[in-house]
Amino acid sequence: MANKHQVTPLHDRVIVKPAPAEDKTAGGIIIPDTAKEKPQRGTIVAAGPGKKDEPVTVKPGDNVLYGKYAGTEMQLDGEQVLIMRESDILAII
Repeated sequence: MANKHQVTPLHDRVIVKPAPAEDKTAGGIIIPDTAKEKPQRGTIVAAGPGKKDEPVTVKPGDNVLYGKYAGTEMQLDGEQVLIMRESDILAII
């Protein structure tokens, strides 16, 4: 998957597009916007080359879990994305 964005992360940083927040509970109760939690998973949009001795292990298109307060929010081509270090990623799913 090619990087369609004009932004390329440096070193061990990655750009993640967060998954949409849940609108309903398993029981069918609609969650209001004020009570929605930040998503903790998303899809890698772009990844940097890694550090000198540590290449990045994730690649664009990977679905990942990350920490609740990980990364910095930013707008990229009209989409809300997070830029974070690879070490903030907990798992590839």
